[in-house]
Amino acid sequence: MPFWRTYYHLVWATKNRTPWLTPAVERRLYPYLIRKARELDVRIYAADGWLDHAHLVASIPPKHAVAYVVKCLKGASAFDLNHAGIMDEQFNWQRGYGVFTVGEGQKGRAIAYVQNQKNHHQQQTTNSWLERMNEFDEGPPDDGLKPDFVPKIVAETGPEYWLTDSDQTPF
Repeated sequence: MPFWRTYYHLVWATKNRTPWLTPAVERRLYPYLIRKARELDVRIYAADGWLDHAHLVASIPPKHAVAYVVKCLKGASAFDLNHAGIMDEQFNWQRGYGVFTVGEGQKGRAIAYVQNQKNHHQQQTTNSWLERMNEFDEGPPDDGLKPDFVPKIVAETGPEYWLTDSDQTPF
């Protein structure tokens, strides 16, 4: 098994940003997401949200694509909520999601941000990058390197290491 430490801040919204995530729905939704994630060997460090969207801080093993995990969590949770008898209408998540990588040093701040979702929204102290979402958000406008970019070729001048100062046998 590989060694891995991959952390993500995931966020997705209810269909049309409908305020379906009431306290009664949340009491079922977040424990369900955590259980479903565990089935996928995904670790959840924080889960909370606002009336129209959910946030998770998760560690996803490299055997799974982030898109696959999000698809499973969104699909299974919508199915569960629709069959639980607690919704007056059909529950759906909006198409798409947001995903941000989080380093080991940033994990604590990401967890705190998610755990304080209610306060952030009530006090209007949300992070616009994390809260911005609509059906057409497809990632940053930066295109990265141009397709015809060719890096400079670096030539090696010799071996990096020698066994001893007097020995010129490459290590």
